[in-house]
Amino acid sequence: MQDRSDKLHSLKINRLDEGSESPGGIGRTKIILFASLAVIAAAALWVLLPVTDETPGGVDQASNANAGIKSSTSSSADNQTQSTSAQSQQILNASGYITARRKATVSAEITGRIVEIFIEEGTVVEKGQIVAQLDDTLAKVDLDLAKARVRSAEARISEIEADLAEAKRVLTRTEELIKTQIASQAALTKAQARVDTLMSSYERAAVDIDIAKLEVTRQRETVEKYVIRAPFDGVVVGKNAQPGEMISPVSAGGGFTRTGICTIVDMDSLEIEVDVNESYIGRVFAGQKVLATLDSYPDWDIPAAVIAVVPTANRDKATVKVRISLGVKDPRILPDMGVKVAFLKEPD
Repeated sequence: MQDRSDKLHSLKINRLDEGSESPGGIGRTKIILFASLAVIAAAALWVLLPVTDETPGGVDQASNANAGIKSSTSSSADNQTQSTSAQSQQILNASGYITARRKATVSAEITGRIVEIFIEEGTVVEKGQIVAQLDDTLAKVDLDLAKARVRSAEARISEIEADLAEAKRVLTRTEELIKTQIASQAALTKAQARVDTLMSSYERAAVDIDIAKLEVTRQRETVEKYVIRAPFDGVVVGKNAQPGEMISPVSAGGGFTRTGICTIVDMDSLEIEVDVNESYIGRVFAGQKVLATLDSYPDWDIPAAVIAVVPTANRDKATVKVRISLGVKDPRILPDMGVKVAFLKEPD
């Protein structure tokens, strides 16, 4: 029994002996275990987390990209808001054309042959500027003839003045001789008649001078008619004749005679004309705000306003014409351009 007890006792583990090698053995084991776990966790995080560019440039680019997206979104939202606001105010849409209130085909007051033309399409002209010259050879000859008649009348009246002065002296001497009874009464009567006749001739010569001067003025105006001038400031939009052609204020010569030299448009008088269905004309009134869009520039909204509603209707189309003024002057706006307009309601 004693032997069995000794053998069993020898099989027991002596805990004190194991710990005697290092009193802190258990603590170091735990520390090593925790350190290993920390290294493994750090490695896992390094593998799993995304790599980010921490350079200043990378941060700025990301920031700028985000800012650009926000700005674009904001701008798009503003445009959509304005577009939605404008559309909400539209009560009627119509289409029409750009027209000019001042547009003239320049012609001549007389028939003549064109010698020279000083304009082309697109030329900007001022009021009174010469656009063409007609052959005025005969007109200038007539002017010179009228001036010669004036000089002749002036010479004639000078002659009459001299004769009249002499006749007055004779009359004075005759009156003195009558007092001394040297001259007869018949001589006095003859001298008086001579003075009266010359006085009448002088008055007629004076009138002839006035007539001759008026003829000079008339011929000068005729010569001026051979010079074709622009009636107002504008732009030449059409050239209808060439040097050497005949021009006349009326059609003649079987269609071989021109009736106009060029067409001038005053660009400051451009406006819009639209036809509105008479069923909706009650929505339109003078002074009403309008938004116009040219067919050539669909993204350009032009502010405009109603000038007047023409007080007559077209029975064939059942429409009423409306005149609209443009709120801006721009070289892109040209006569006869197509335009769409939106009539806006008054703000509440």
